[in-house]
Amino acid sequence: MNSSASNTFTRDIPFSDNDFRSIADLARDRFGLSLAESKKPLVYSRLARRLKSRQVSSFSDYLALLNRTEEEEERLELISALTTNVTSFFRENHHFEMVQTVLSQGLAEKARAGGRLRIWSAGCSSGQEPFSIAMTLLEAIPDAPSKNVRILATDIDPKIVAKARAGIYSAEDVSGIPAPLRKKWMTADDAAGKTYAVADGLKSLVTFNELNLMNDWPFAGPFDAIFCRNVAIYFAPDTQRRLWQRLSAKLSPGGLLFIGHSERVTGPALEDLTGVGITSYCKSRTNAQPTLQ
Repeated sequence: MNSSASNTFTRDIPFSDNDFRSIADLARDRFGLSLAESKKPLVYSRLARRLKSRQVSSFSDYLALLNRTEEEEERLELISALTTNVTSFFRENHHFEMVQTVLSQGLAEKARAGGRLRIWSAGCSSGQEPFSIAMTLLEAIPDAPSKNVRILATDIDPKIVAKARAGIYSAEDVSGIPAPLRKKWMTADDAAGKTYAVADGLKSLVTFNELNLMNDWPFAGPFDAIFCRNVAIYFAPDTQRRLWQRLSAKLSPGGLLFIGHSERVTGPALEDLTGVGITSYCKSRTNAQPTLQ
């Protein structure tokens, strides 16, 4: 048996090394994803469902389908299948505590006086992160909806963005919200209390949009804080370095960048970003680069 045959999955749909490399190349070129050879079984198990859903009998046919101009929706199904949306309210709470500290040190006073305050949740998943940010802001600035205070929340997956925008969560989901905040900002969405809806006052602070971080960013910034947590783990090191540099350029001087617990900022961005806590970075006030337009 030759090496190519020995590395083919003996499952419902054959999956050769060439098939895997073609999928990995497409995922890298379009979305920045880095798929190691060790991910081959995971890629097969997740994409086999897509082939069956699209009634495609081979991975070569599926790749041909993915490369059609009109199949953007299927390419987004691909990225959704290859990544994992794991999130919760107030996950890695030390980041929200740091936002609260910065607000108490003057940012809230600036916003109350009419100043601009912007925070970006880049890779917002199903919305728990931006809504946690919103609750943090509203504790410090109760009238934030009437001020120049806004949160941008983006994700590449249109289905997950639609779920986030709806703001409906299970009782288990909201159990991670401190009781006083849960009582204030979540309302029972059904008589049995199994689902909860985000209150309108909280929703009004957050704008949800679809965004592929590998593409152009159609906004100027700058942001007072950026949450980009557990996104870069999917990228190759060189892609990560470019991402950190682009995020740094979108921060105001003194702005904060929060990343995932297994991530570290590397490369040129460290010329402007200094670690100020657990997976937390602050942009220099004196050596800041101009914001990219």
